[in-house]
Amino acid sequence: MELEVKLQVFEGPLDLLLHLIDKSKVNIYDIPIAEITDQYMEYVRSMDKQDLNIVSEFLVMAATLLDIKSRMLLPKEVNEEGEEEDPRQELVEKLLEYKMYKYMSYELRDRQMDAEKCLYKKPTVPEEVRKYETPVDLEQLLSNLTLSKLNAIYREVMRRQEDKIDPIRSKFGTIEKEEVNLEEKIDYIYGYALKNGTCSFRQILTGQSSRTQVIVTFLAILELMKVGKINIVQNHIFDDIIINAREDTAGDN
Repeated sequence: MELEVKLQVFEGPLDLLLHLIDKSKVNIYDIPIAEITDQYMEYVRSMDKQDLNIVSEFLVMAATLLDIKSRMLLPKEVNEEGEEEDPRQELVEKLLEYKMYKYMSYELRDRQMDAEKCLYKKPTVPEEVRKYETPVDLEQLLSNLTLSKLNAIYREVMRRQEDKIDPIRSKFGTIEKEEVNLEEKIDYIYGYALKNGTCSFRQILTGQSSRTQVIVTFLAILELMKVGKINIVQNHIFDDIIINAREDTAGDN
């Protein structure tokens, strides 16, 4: 088995920054950005430039550090609430998040190593032994049984069954989809109006059995008004709506 040795190789720019902070023993919430930037740039200059994908990630962080370093030299910015903004705040949050996931990976690694030390053995109990059940002596089992004990057992069983029932969900009903065809409703209302000459809106609604039927009926009347097949009249507010069919449009589609 080969022995892998990892020397000064970091998994990313955040990993390098954490190493530099721990090495310098500084507070992660108050990073001396100038000092850490110089140490970071020194490491970047010594990196192997062959793998551009890896180098580019470190260069992006280097640019970020230089930007923060320059902003630290300028007067502090104030947000809308009147508080001074720290240019390092976003970087600190990323470092704390990375540190949390890094330590979680260590925990998972340790658990994996501990799991590798556990060995499991398949059961080798003979089939006849595994199926063996201790015989029950019914006379002994029922020797001390009384009606009061039976009643207590029955009540306990019923109570457990009631506890399994959700008091809210058990009251839910079944929602059934009601199919209502608008075109059929239009034909029905227009035919009804032609047959009766004059009819009222409430009279048409009398035969509707659900809210959906009422809504579709109202839409059908609006559509018939739009195409000019019926006229409606309402003498006063809240009075019944009188519907008159126009016979001159009976042959129109």
